Amino acid sequence: MKSRLIVILNDLRSLHNVGSIFRTSDAVGVEKIYLVGTTPAPLDRFGRVREQFKKVSLGAEKSVSWESARSLGVLVRKLKEEGWTVVAVEQSKKSRAYYSLPKNKSKKVVLIFGNEPEGLTARDLKLVDEILEIPMMGKKESLNVSVAAGIVLFQLRYN
Repeated sequence: MKSRLIVILNDLRSLHNVGSIFRTSDAVGVEKIYLVGTTPAPLDRFGRVREQFKKVSLGAEKSVSWESARSLGVLVRKLKEEGWTVVAVEQSKKSRAYYSLPKNKSKKVVLIFGNEPEGLTARDLKLVDEILEIPMMGKKESLNVSVAAGIVLFQLRYN
């Protein structure tokens, strides 16, 4: 049985990034996406579809369950109580390569991706069970969040 997957997007800013992550999440069978803090939802406050989002997601917001949440801490504690292993994708002194997460560590994995320019805070990282990063070999220190999500999601799903 393949791992069950949930994605948390914490304070992302870009509708394009969020829409792209929805589309990738659909492709790998993510159960649910939680939109935390300022992360934009597929619908605006009046319940209308956001056109920029729709253009990138290609309707994935209809096939992947999603929910908005205010507090990352409250959400993470709830998911841990339900038996989920919570994994941050972030560069940190405590992180390890994304491909090193043991296969049988958990059948229920939550991946948290943080804000585009800042990532996840030290306080956020204290909430998680594991921290994974994508090793960088070039001069740039990071990838676009939607690209990073794609790499890690496909690794967990198909490895």
